[in-house]
Order: sequence, then structure tokens, then C-alpha cells
Amino acid sequence: MHWSETIAGSPEAFARGLIEHLQKAQVELVVLAGYMKLVPQAVVQAYPGRMLNVHPALLPRFGGPGFYGMRVHESVLAAGDTESGATVHFVDTEYDRGPIFLQRRVPVLPGDTAETLRDRVLALEHELLPEAIAQFARTRR
Repeated sequence: MHWSETIAGSPEAFARGLIEHLQKAQVELVVLAGYMKLVPQAVVQAYPGRMLNVHPALLPRFGGPGFYGMRVHESVLAAGDTESGATVHFVDTEYDRGPIFLQRRVPVLPGDTAETLRDRVLALEHELLPEAIAQFARTRR
């Protein structure tokens, strides 16, 4: 059974259970990738400056509520932007608003579709997130 299946009840109970689980495991850094819910405020407060998220756009553009998955890439193309990218940022209590930790760009190419842009941005995310974790670890020594 997954630890989260043992936590029933309110969002507050979930947050308390998550914090307890993370502390018991002595987690020093929480990394989110593909987590599309707002992290409970209590969890963010328990891990200030120690929670990273990866987002498939150059924040602050195309971030916040409703900007996830293909919607991000469709919005970049609809806006006529010439570049997109990926951002690793610290998590705070608002969607995609925490301080930027690392950010890289990719060009929007002529003829790009949301799918082709997504594929390039995803490849960049796969490089950027491990780099961010390694950089974070170096700063904690």
C-alpha cells in the first residue's frame, strides 16, 4: 500500500501526513515533475526553499492556473512567440510563481505544432531538472 492511501479525510490531514512522511524519510529536497495540483500551504511552509518544480515554459509567461500540458505549447504558438523553454522554480503557495532557479530556452521553429514543440521542451526538461537537483545539492554542502 502506498503511504498516501493510508491518509484519509481532509486536505489538512493529507498535508500533515505528507509532511510526516517526508520528515520520517529525512527528505531534504522535494522535486515535483508532472504534479498538477497546488501543494498544500503547510507542506510548502515545511520545506521553504527546498521544493522545486519543473514547468514547460519560460515563466512567468504561460504559467499559473490552467497552464499545463498541451495548453502551454498551444498558447506559446498562438501568441506567436519565437522561443519557449523550460523552467525549474521554487514552489510557493501560488501556481508557478515561486522564484526561478534555472531556465533554458528552445526556439519555436517554423511549422512547429504543439506536439513537436512539446517534444523539444520535454527533452529540455529531462536535462534541466537533474541539473537543477545537482546544482541545489552543491549549494547545500
